[in-house]
Amino acid sequence: MEIYRGKRLTVEKKEVTLPNGKRKERLVVHPGGAVAILPLEGEDCYLLRQYRFAVDDYIYEAPAGTIDEGEEPDGTAYRELIEETGMKAETFVPKGWIYPSPGYTDERIWLYLATGLSPCSDYSMDDDEVIEVVRVPVTELRAMIADGRIVDAKTICLACRCLL
Repeated sequence: MEIYRGKRLTVEKKEVTLPNGKRKERLVVHPGGAVAILPLEGEDCYLLRQYRFAVDDYIYEAPAGTIDEGEEPDGTAYRELIEETGMKAETFVPKGWIYPSPGYTDERIWLYLATGLSPCSDYSMDDDEVIEVVRVPVTELRAMIADGRIVDAKTICLACRCLL
């Protein structure tokens, strides 16, 4: 039974039968798909220092965004990189996808490495985004993950898929 429908997600209450035969009531959030991109230039990458209202803090994360209806993940990656960083890339290398929080959502995030970066003057951020683009040496990115300065799961997964 659908209990909420918004512009970007729905919430459903379901009765499920678990593999052990037990029946339970669960909520499932269906936000649709998303992408995350690691823009890499030489030995540096670009991250966002972005304000996230749900945690009331700024966090470091990879550029990312929601797949629009009828859009393929590759097209979303191209569009979101421009919208959030003002850069375009010659090459997008798919790095698979992840379930960021499978305990309550079926969201998939497709991961991309972007190279061949160049400025793109034809961009604008959404009016509800508070973002600073930060250039980070790859060695510092690893340190930021290790010491907890980066706490965003999709960014950590993306860095692992692209740099390990």
